[in-house]
Amino acid sequence: MSLYTQNIESVTELKNAAGSSWDAINPESVARMRAQNRFQSGLDIARYTAKIMREDMAAYDADSSQYTQSLGCWHGFIGQQKLISIKKHFGTTKRKYLYLSGWMVAALRSDFGPLPDQSMHEKTVVAGLIEELYKFLRQADARELGGLFRALDAAREAGDNAKAAELQNQIDNYETHVVPIIADIDAGFGNEEATYLLAKKMIEAGACCIQIENQVADEKQCGHQDGKVTVPHDDFHAKIRAVRYAFLELGVDDGVIVARTDSLGAGLTKQIAVVREEGDSGDIYNSFLDCEEVTVADMKQGDVVIKRGDKILRPKRLPSGLFQFRQGTGADRCVFDCIESLKAGADLLWIETEKPHVGQIGSMVNRIREVVPNAKLVYNNSPSFNWTLSFRQQVFDAWTEEGKDVAAYDRAALMSAEYDATDLAVEADRRIQSFQADGAREAGIFHHLITLPTYHTAALSTDNLAKEYFGAAGMLGYVAGVQRKEIRQGIACVKHQNMAGSDMGDDHKEYFSGENALKAAGKDNTMNQFG
Repeated sequence: MSLYTQNIESVTELKNAAGSSWDAINPESVARMRAQNRFQSGLDIARYTAKIMREDMAAYDADSSQYTQSLGCWHGFIGQQKLISIKKHFGTTKRKYLYLSGWMVAALRSDFGPLPDQSMHEKTVVAGLIEELYKFLRQADARELGGLFRALDAAREAGDNAKAAELQNQIDNYETHVVPIIADIDAGFGNEEATYLLAKKMIEAGACCIQIENQVADEKQCGHQDGKVTVPHDDFHAKIRAVRYAFLELGVDDGVIVARTDSLGAGLTKQIAVVREEGDSGDIYNSFLDCEEVTVADMKQGDVVIKRGDKILRPKRLPSGLFQFRQGTGADRCVFDCIESLKAGADLLWIETEKPHVGQIGSMVNRIREVVPNAKLVYNNSPSFNWTLSFRQQVFDAWTEEGKDVAAYDRAALMSAEYDATDLAVEADRRIQSFQADGAREAGIFHHLITLPTYHTAALSTDNLAKEYFGAAGMLGYVAGVQRKEIRQGIACVKHQNMAGSDMGDDHKEYFSGENALKAAGKDNTMNQFG
């Protein structure tokens, strides 16, 4: 028996027990409302999506072709439309997630106005956006189910039993738009207690997966900016544990933690790690510092020194008070960070790189897997990379190593459109197309995401519309460039009143008022022009 049928029967029993005062209550209408409101809280969502994500992680461990993907969102409507499109084109939401980017929260959701990705925005906005995204995804469920319910009523009224059975099967086996969100908590917005408090808010809003990075919270920079400052492992691990405690306190036992390291591009640390015994994580962290050997006579007032064996070393300190790592140690520090984070309870890794290069990523992951065999990554397919130039240069370099003639190409100018039709450009595009599958197979990437896609698509589509509408095309700029395409591509949002819930409101009015309901979807509703 389906849950839908169970709800009809249980409400029927309640109705009979209540007596005549409930005569106007339709048990099937209640079952429909319950189906449209499957998730009662953010914690329901977090527990449901955590289970999905754990199953996907196990599937990837068994078969690396089963990697997952997501796109970044900065508004609930954007996230909703992504999932509606995914269901329309692929028939399922399996292995498709959403990513909540701290970058886009800072740039687009702060009361201070547009901000860089430096954790200066209000931290509660992050949890608020998670809640907003899930409100819109739940509304997408309610809207789609409402359409199935109305179609079922029409089939019954027409006496089409086969159609009615088909629709009932779709209702009984309905796949929700609610999917896992990987949510960016930046560097925790403070100390470990601050991290715990914000993590709780994010989980209560529905987050099953929280991504945290090893930068200093008050010096945090975008992963693709200069000036990044990391913290010793003890500090970072305390925050990982704070997030785990938040998950466990709220009963989300399967909660997923992504530990991100920015060490590849971070050449600075704010503090020297505490060393309890030779060879511990603090000692190794400090071993990467750029130091000079000194004697007591060499030391100056305010110097900080460390002892290694019989030597006294003075770490190089900048005027800002920050300490500098040795050049060329980034990859080694990344590998060490990742191993230590997994030991501290993280589930997934994130290595922020300066370019999308499967070989570079894979070389680090292979070293990590020598210690933790099932280590796997979340990877940022970042719009901060110039993908076209990077991959054309990768092909240029590979062909050069193979001895191919590349004299016709200027490596520094490969972005030029004059190369678009060349063999080199075609091969570069092929590698871009297969990057995610290649990365999943060869570099341990379980989840591929694009952090800021809708930031860029919104700007591009707005530029095109403004150019046409305010130019010679006038209203045709909107009709040909937007509405006609919506109609022909079957974009549900062309019926924007329906998308905003007017038909669901009509359903409820009919439940509540029966024949007296004043409904919006009558013959004079202009949305009927769209069929």
